[in-house]
Amino acid sequence: MNTSKEVIWITGASSGIGEACVYLFNSKGYKVILSARNEKELTRVKEACSNPQNAKILPLDLSQTDKATELVHEAVQLFGKVDILFQNGGISQRSLVTETQLEVDRKLMEVNFFGTVALTKAILPYFIENKKGHFGVVTSLVGKFGTPYRSSYAASKHALHGFFESLRAECYEDGILVTMICPGFIKTQVSVNALTGDGTALNQMDDAQANGMEAKECAEQIFSAIRKQKEEVLIGGKEIFGVYIKRFFPSLFTKYLKKAKVR
Repeated sequence: MNTSKEVIWITGASSGIGEACVYLFNSKGYKVILSARNEKELTRVKEACSNPQNAKILPLDLSQTDKATELVHEAVQLFGKVDILFQNGGISQRSLVTETQLEVDRKLMEVNFFGTVALTKAILPYFIENKKGHFGVVTSLVGKFGTPYRSSYAASKHALHGFFESLRAECYEDGILVTMICPGFIKTQVSVNALTGDGTALNQMDDAQANGMEAKECAEQIFSAIRKQKEEVLIGGKEIFGVYIKRFFPSLFTKYLKKAKVR
């Protein structure tokens, strides 16, 4: 594949996994569209690219689902096409079910699930018309199993798996590919920006996050999964074994979660 002709649109591109993916795909010859809410940070990331002439900025707020169709049109115009929509934007959570206000639950679903779905539905007709298109969707290991302090975050990520597995089955004849990406503990600001029970940011780094995989290494595994057109990839350290323990030893996994330190 001649990557110089490939265009990837990355949401959540202003920090963390998204930022690391911008640098890697850009260095590999892809044309990259950077999206997130913070235009100043997007500019910083673009200027730090090895090939900034192949990077363009498109500010995006996932909670504004009514603008999805307009944004897709703008994205296609930037480089003349979009080949891959890499959906990484979202927000995490650090709060117990009993202390989390319903408005916070709704916000997590609105951004993580409905924002991603809206952008997907907006670009899907374009992909179908071209008989090709690739969705890379960053969920989480808690998209495979729920843990304490992540109730609605886990729910939103579980929902994405259900949605995109259905989409994959419906649209395979149209050349549509879906790669589900499930990171564990990655060293980013995700826990710092996570919502607490009243909707305010946690403003502190989890120990597990601080000791997690570097975002650069995560991006390298994502790049490989996208290039190999994998359906799903688990990324992280020993925490990825939770997926297999739950599958084969569900009762044991339940006992483990009750004692697990997850914040």
